[in-house]
Amino acid sequence: MENTRFIITINREFGSGGHEIARKLSELLDVKLYDKTFLATIREKFNLTEKEAEKIKAEKTNWWSEFCRFYQQFGIATTYTQQPIEVTSQQLYYAEAKALRDLAEHESCIVVGRSGFHVFKDTPDTIKIFLIADMEHRVKRIMKKCKVDEKEARKLIDEIDKARENYTKTFAGKSRYDARNYDLVINVTPFTTDQVAQFLAYNLRLKYKTK
Repeated sequence: MENTRFIITINREFGSGGHEIARKLSELLDVKLYDKTFLATIREKFNLTEKEAEKIKAEKTNWWSEFCRFYQQFGIATTYTQQPIEVTSQQLYYAEAKALRDLAEHESCIVVGRSGFHVFKDTPDTIKIFLIADMEHRVKRIMKKCKVDEKEARKLIDEIDKARENYTKTFAGKSRYDARNYDLVINVTPFTTDQVAQFLAYNLRLKYKTK
């Protein structure tokens, strides 16, 4: 039985195996895992597909246009019309962040991606982790996982790295690669996903005095 509610945020490079590590860690610690699968409930609220949601978040946003759009939508809402409301990346970000904070108030959990290091930057008992890996390691993993050749794997890595960095800079105002965002940065290349998960679980149990 845990003595302290804690939050683990895991951000990762695409192809590092970070999501698998997070899943195994959640099993070892017996805590909930909140990732894009869970956050499908947020997409449903806005009637978005996963692809549409990811596209919205990858697009560069302009603060003034988002501000104006918000108030335009507020005006539409007060007229009780049935006109569809365009969902902005800012709205989606804040909806996801609020849902995660509400859940984390009640139980220990692991949050994968979603700029978790920033969402919970001021939350006590939060450990922020960034998992990286050498490019060759990432390429081989994506080739196997996505069943693509090396060229396509490198293209996917480049596209997703850029999209995630843009998303982080837009809403966190900083680079996801800045080690100062995290309590722990691990290059997972020399290890298996099991080894990394076991290492994290062991030390987190010590820190939070869990079984």
